[in-house]
Amino acid sequence: MLRKVKIRQIKSTIGRGVKQKRTIRALGIRRMHQEVVLVETPQVRGMITKVLHLLEVEELSE
Repeated sequence: MLRKVKIRQIKSTIGRGVKQKRTIRALGIRRMHQEVVLVETPQVRGMITKVLHLLEVEELSE
Protein backbone atom coordinates (compact mmCIF):
# COMPACT_ATOMS: atom_id res chain seq x y z
CA MET A 1 0.00 0.00 0.00
CA LEU A 2 1.28 3.46 -0.88
CA ARG A 3 2.03 5.77 2.01
CA LYS A 4 1.00 9.40 1.68
CA VAL A 5 2.11 12.60 3.38
CA LYS A 6 0.26 15.89 3.75
CA ILE A 7 2.52 18.92 3.67
CA ARG A 8 1.71 22.58 4.35
CA GLN A 9 3.94 25.60 3.94
CA ILE A 10 4.09 27.48 7.24
CA LYS A 11 6.97 29.89 6.59
CA SER A 12 7.64 32.19 3.66
CA THR A 13 10.28 31.66 0.99
CA ILE A 14 11.08 35.38 0.93
CA GLY A 15 14.81 35.76 1.52
CA ARG A 16 15.50 32.08 0.82
CA GLY A 17 17.74 30.75 -1.91
CA VAL A 18 16.56 29.93 -5.41
CA LYS A 19 17.00 26.19 -4.79
CA GLN A 20 14.66 26.27 -1.80
CA LYS A 21 12.06 28.27 -3.70
CA ARG A 22 12.20 25.83 -6.60
CA THR A 23 11.93 22.85 -4.25
CA ILE A 24 8.76 24.26 -2.66
CA ARG A 25 7.35 24.85 -6.14
CA ALA A 26 8.31 21.30 -7.25
CA LEU A 27 6.35 19.91 -4.30
CA GLY A 28 3.27 21.60 -5.77
CA ILE A 29 2.93 24.39 -3.22
CA ARG A 30 2.04 27.75 -4.70
CA ARG A 31 1.15 29.85 -1.66
CA MET A 32 1.35 29.96 2.13
CA HIS A 33 -0.80 27.54 4.15
CA GLN A 34 -1.68 25.49 1.08
CA GLU A 35 -1.92 21.76 1.79
CA VAL A 36 -0.75 19.14 -0.69
CA VAL A 37 -1.08 15.36 -0.39
CA LEU A 38 1.72 13.41 -2.08
CA VAL A 39 2.74 9.78 -2.33
CA GLU A 40 5.82 9.22 -0.20
CA THR A 41 8.69 8.31 -2.49
CA PRO A 42 12.42 8.70 -1.86
CA GLN A 43 12.44 11.73 -4.18
CA VAL A 44 9.59 13.47 -2.38
CA ARG A 45 11.07 12.62 1.04
CA GLY A 46 14.39 14.14 -0.04
CA MET A 47 12.73 17.37 -1.17
CA ILE A 48 10.80 17.59 2.10
CA THR A 49 14.03 17.12 4.06
CA LYS A 50 15.71 20.02 2.23
CA VAL A 51 12.96 22.51 3.12
CA LEU A 52 11.61 20.96 6.34
CA HIS A 53 12.15 24.25 8.21
CA LEU A 54 9.48 25.85 5.96
CA LEU A 55 6.94 23.01 6.12
CA GLU A 56 4.59 21.17 8.42
CA VAL A 57 4.47 17.44 7.55
CA GLU A 58 1.80 14.94 8.53
CA GLU A 59 1.89 11.21 7.75
CA LEU A 60 -1.48 9.96 6.54
CA SER A 61 -2.70 6.51 7.52
CA GLU A 62 -5.10 4.67 5.27
